Amino acid sequence: MTTSSEKTDLSQALAEQRELLLITVRGLTDAQAAQRTTVSELTLGGIVKHLAQGEEAWTQIMTKGDGELPDGMLDMGQYRMAEGETLPALLERYAAAARATDEAVAGLPDLGQSVLLPTTPWSPPEPQYWSARRILLHLIRETAQHAGHADIVREALDGANTTARR
Repeated sequence: MTTSSEKTDLSQALAEQRELLLITVRGLTDAQAAQRTTVSELTLGGIVKHLAQGEEAWTQIMTKGDGELPDGMLDMGQYRMAEGETLPALLERYAAAARATDEAVAGLPDLGQSVLLPTTPWSPPEPQYWSARRILLHLIRETAQHAGHADIVREALDGANTTARR
């Protein structure tokens, strides 16, 4: 009997959460992707954009491990689909970020390697370290949380839901 590795298992868990998000945004127009449907500011395009930015930033943090703050990590514009942005372009960016994350994780010698986190406005004063494993688990949690948000936004948009569209 062959068992998969921890890297494979965690990468697959992240891929499954990404797939749920992609089901949720399937068939949308750019106007629908940019539309608010709840009292929240969240839009489906904004969620895709944020998750793409998040994977880009956390993959850089995980692979460089230098404590540098990735470009755009604190940019509040990452949560909104800006005028002129298209859902296909945001989905391409997300796919590229996902491929980069998957390649980075596959290339890690050890998920237990210690990574220096960047300093943010909410950071404690002393340097903070996470394992590459914890960063990957953070990406899984973040993707799952926002895939759930996306499902609610989509259902309020047109009644579609991910469970029925699988």
